[in-house]
Amino acid sequence: MSVIPLVFTSGWASGINAYAVVLLLGLFGATGVSDEVPAALQRTDVLIVAGVLFLCEAVADKVPYVDSVWDTAHTVIRPVAGAVVAALLAGESGSLPELAAGAIGGSTALMSHLVKAGTRMAVNTSPEPFSNIGMSVAEDLGVAGVITFAIFNPVAAAVIAAVLLVLGIVTVLFLASRIRRFLRRRAQRREERRLAGTGGP
Repeated sequence: MSVIPLVFTSGWASGINAYAVVLLLGLFGATGVSDEVPAALQRTDVLIVAGVLFLCEAVADKVPYVDSVWDTAHTVIRPVAGAVVAALLAGESGSLPELAAGAIGGSTALMSHLVKAGTRMAVNTSPEPFSNIGMSVAEDLGVAGVITFAIFNPVAAAVIAAVLLVLGIVTVLFLASRIRRFLRRRAQRREERRLAGTGGP
């Protein structure tokens, strides 16, 4: 049971930025900061790939509408990454079946991903790009801070992650009308492109 808080926290963080989670955990393990990190995450090739993908996400995540396209593409990737990281953490500790850990990590990652994607849809209704940049920086700092804290105090970090997840869900529900407006605009642009491509009015 001792690994559940770290599994939950890594799942929450993976739903926001899976590459940052893999990179941070891998670095903490490789540098000896933590003994809880599985060897698979400490491999040099894994760290390099995670670092490159993290840089790609850091750029895409700050551009209006590009961030929503990126989030759509990661609807599967982030929950899967959360499940894999959670299973690896549980497999190393031996205190929780890998399948159950994967389910916890994957489902938590899916929920936090949907919160992130929904919030970004609402933010994209704003005409200026600075809100996207601010949201992206806050998310990156939040993931880095919570994951780092989880290494030293996993229970407290899990409580923080749970509170942030609940607050995120409440925020998305509050911004539902703006999200619907974003989806309508996107559908309208697609229809306009389709008509332009077929020579329609």
